[in-house]
Amino acid sequence: MLHKEIETVGDGIYRVPIPVPFPMKYVYCYVCREADGWSLIDVGFRWPEAMRAWEAAFRQLGIKPRHIRAIYITHFHPDHFGLAGWMQQQTEAPIWISEPDYAMAERVWGEESAQASEVAALFLRHGVPDELVSEIEENMWRLSLRVSPFPVLTILDHHEIVLGQRRWTVIPVPGHSDGLVSFYQPESRQLLVSDHVLDRITPNISVWPGAHPNPLEQYFSSLRKVEELDVDVALPAHGAVIRQFRERIGDIFRHHEKRLQKMKALTKGGCTAYEVANLVFGHKPLTAHQWRFAVAETLAHLEYLRSIGQVQKEEYHDVIVYAS
Repeated sequence: MLHKEIETVGDGIYRVPIPVPFPMKYVYCYVCREADGWSLIDVGFRWPEAMRAWEAAFRQLGIKPRHIRAIYITHFHPDHFGLAGWMQQQTEAPIWISEPDYAMAERVWGEESAQASEVAALFLRHGVPDELVSEIEENMWRLSLRVSPFPVLTILDHHEIVLGQRRWTVIPVPGHSDGLVSFYQPESRQLLVSDHVLDRITPNISVWPGAHPNPLEQYFSSLRKVEELDVDVALPAHGAVIRQFRERIGDIFRHHEKRLQKMKALTKGGCTAYEVANLVFGHKPLTAHQWRFAVAETLAHLEYLRSIGQVQKEEYHDVIVYAS
């Protein structure tokens, strides 16, 4: 059974809530009726409740798995990508993903992945205590089991795709991931934003091994790109549909400006990224999973400040210190 209702958000386009075992509770995937079948945008996290939700959604919409013609993955994160292999087994449909996130999916979720140990090594250099690093590394190994089987992927290199029998422009919006894409429909003024812009929370922007070293700079550039579009309705992957799109982008810019100024002030006497993260995020107990994002997001802000000359980075005894 679906916990929340499927919404109709366009001509032949449905917003389907798929449960995830994280605080945001759902990832909203999109199901589009085409002339010769159906297409999907994102598939959710691999766990039994998500599979049951898809089976219920297919029944409700009258879809047989063989009716699915294409699956588009907006980015490689597990709450969007984790069920891709399972869904491909059910449907035999091609799975399309951008070239940067094709590479990151292989790097992070592939059989030869060393991402957990690389994140552990990165965090040790940024002052994260050994015990917490071990917990984060273990959490990442467990998470990788939720992204299986690994699907056969096809690189999405089209400028346009058809969703709901209309042409949508594919817009790269790196920041939240290097290869995140949005889809824009100019006639209906709809933008399918995935995790690029969310209605209440701000998307996580983090530094990870193998990814862009200054993701916050990327993110700001991507926000300015979509801010120029004529958008009446933005369709995100978490939270409510956004109807005041430019206002929400303004809110996100202001949030990051405050966060940057706070972190710059905290580094006055010299701090590791972990010390800054602890001061910003550590006022309540965090799980290893939450600490991973807190440290990686802190790093994104500190690296942005470094790139614009607001803080300096030095290394002492194999530990990196930022100082404003």
